[in-house]
Amino acid sequence: MTANKVETAKHIVLTSHPPRDQKQAYPLDWGNPDPIKRGPVIGSLTNADDRNVIGSHSGSYSIYRALAVAAGTLDPEHKADLTNTSPTNKIGPYSQWSEPNRIVSIDPWGHMVADIFGDLIAQGIDIRPSIAITRARINMPEFAEAVQSGRLKPDGETLLENGDVSVTKIALEPVWHLPGIAARFGIAESELRRNLFEHTGGMFPELVTRPDREIFLPPIGGMTVYVFGDLAGLTDPSVKVACRVHDECNGSDVFGSDICTCRPYLTHGVEECVKMAQSGGAGLVVYNRKEGRALGEVTKFLVYNARKRQKGGDTADTYFERTECVAGVQDMRFQELMPDVFHWLGIKRIDRFMSMSDMKHDALVRQGIEIGERVPIPDELIPSDANVEMDAKKAAGYFTGEEAPQQKDLSDTKGRNLDDY
Repeated sequence: MTANKVETAKHIVLTSHPPRDQKQAYPLDWGNPDPIKRGPVIGSLTNADDRNVIGSHSGSYSIYRALAVAAGTLDPEHKADLTNTSPTNKIGPYSQWSEPNRIVSIDPWGHMVADIFGDLIAQGIDIRPSIAITRARINMPEFAEAVQSGRLKPDGETLLENGDVSVTKIALEPVWHLPGIAARFGIAESELRRNLFEHTGGMFPELVTRPDREIFLPPIGGMTVYVFGDLAGLTDPSVKVACRVHDECNGSDVFGSDICTCRPYLTHGVEECVKMAQSGGAGLVVYNRKEGRALGEVTKFLVYNARKRQKGGDTADTYFERTECVAGVQDMRFQELMPDVFHWLGIKRIDRFMSMSDMKHDALVRQGIEIGERVPIPDELIPSDANVEMDAKKAAGYFTGEEAPQQKDLSDTKGRNLDDY
């Protein structure tokens, strides 16, 4: 097929090889400080000629969209009505948004598209937000215990009498600038594209056939951000900021598994963020959808079995080894992309960082974000069955408290990819 599109049913599907003289209708100039000159991110599936990215919006949920279309419950021509969906809080723009390779995994303008590109949307161009901001309340049973013990005191603003905590809640979908991602990891863009193509089973041929398309909307989970207190305090140098960066652990975070410290550390982080907000500061929890160190729950449960059934039982000296035996690597989260959300929020300093992870600390410091105090999980919050995890980390020199080195060899995964809470 030589044409770059074919009509199926009511919509248009893009093929991988366009005519040689085809030019993008909406070229992107990533990092341009003017959002109009930067251009909109268009993952439109209704008009192939408008598309300027590889992949589609909604991350892993794009597969459910495809299923809904196939089942006849969703019109493939549907375009979102963005009336009254605008953010509840203003964020940016900040200088980091246009600094070279500072933000490479999210679209910093992703929450403003309805305003910035309203005219194009009115003309029928299918431009969608990749970031949404709302106000909400959260409540976890641990808050009631913290109030009863006196660790937290309701103030009627941040923490209400019934235990509700007021937050600004932000959802972000991944938007990858491939040249920037490659630069962040110190690899050739061609190598990145080839591996993305091969290890998704050839799902996205444009990765290797369309070098003119630099933006990839990967089918992965995004992140949710919770801000406690005044959001403007995150960028005010006179306001202290407490922060917890947390990677998803469904078994512990939701169902309370006692084999790891995930939920205790998450609730401890939230508690410290509430305290900071109540004292005039601001709190931030970044929740990344990277289950099981980005290895997935199936791998995680296989490792649980392997650890418990080995001769001698579950021990600290084989804690990381069993993961590597099953998955081939101890960790695939690669915290190198994590600082992007901090740049998007305009954050330059974290005063209290609730994390024992050198990987998280070092990734932030390398991106120019200053970190003050590092706060380990209190001993009394560690479940008894999680002591193997903690002993393994201590034996591996996990929480060193040392500053990040200036450079890191990303090819060396041995001894570096430790569990990261």
